[in-house]
Amino acid sequence: MKTVAVIVQHGFAPFEFGLACEAFGLDREADGIANFDFRIVTPEPGAIRSNIGFSINVDDDLTFAETADLVVVTPIPRSDWQRADERVSAVIRNAVARDAWVLSVCSGSFAVAASGVLDGRRATTHWMYADTMAALYPAVHVDPDVLYVQDGRIITSAGTAAGLDACLHLLRQELGAEATNRIARRMVVPPQRDGGQAQFIESPLPRVSSLSLAPVADWMLENLRRDLTVNQLAARAHMSPRTFARRFKADYGATPAAWITRQRIIHAQRMLEQTDHALDRIADECGFGSAAVLRQNFARVLATTPTAYRARFACTPESVRAARAAASVLEPVA
Repeated sequence: MKTVAVIVQHGFAPFEFGLACEAFGLDREADGIANFDFRIVTPEPGAIRSNIGFSINVDDDLTFAETADLVVVTPIPRSDWQRADERVSAVIRNAVARDAWVLSVCSGSFAVAASGVLDGRRATTHWMYADTMAALYPAVHVDPDVLYVQDGRIITSAGTAAGLDACLHLLRQELGAEATNRIARRMVVPPQRDGGQAQFIESPLPRVSSLSLAPVADWMLENLRRDLTVNQLAARAHMSPRTFARRFKADYGATPAAWITRQRIIHAQRMLEQTDHALDRIADECGFGSAAVLRQNFARVLATTPTAYRARFACTPESVRAARAAASVLEPVA
């Protein structure tokens, strides 16, 4: 991915627009990360009004977006949710047809849905608008309980800061875990925020306890090699297994098992990038037990193999990387 086009229209949301600029538009060469050819585009260049009263001057029309590797769609006003600009819709359809990335932030998903490319796909938007999207676009499978959804090379994100989670998710696939971690550190945000929108929606159910699960989660991260069971974790939290599982999912947006698996994969990504350890050793240190189980989880979550991932993102001499790339041809996906 080398070229990024961010589409803004009248009534754009400044914060969500800024997320795209922060994620893809900053000069990061000092951090060892190549810059993207980043441009802000709009159907009709000129002064583009924000939804809070000020305007920005946009010089480029949609031409650059027609060939960009990534097209970012920022939020659009409610009045345009069902009648999006056809020029923007055409750019989105063209991006999907040529297998480019499309990423929407918050209500930008309505512009993507209006183009027709989300029909039959999973998508998300801000939880407040999920029912509206499902009603306006019944062919779209709207998931209101997640921070972002990737379906193919289309990524839709939930409200506001979830757009940053989606951007980092995409960067992790294009640049690898270590480079994305450097970007996240510069932003002073977590490189991987697990959980769903459910944790931000006011619930009528009272908290079982005010006890924070953060110490238990920290202990889990320090002991990924162990066979971590709900009974064991619940005991550390001084809760019953049932209460612990319910509280953990409410706080982290995933079951303990799913959360642990994701953390193990992130740890494996780092080891593949930064070490020459054999897959069996990495699998053991990450808690997968065997290289076969590591491959299965890698294929399921990242749609690639550990060897292919290492060949692309390893921080090693080029000769080693080339050898690994050749070896990856022989490695099965699962």
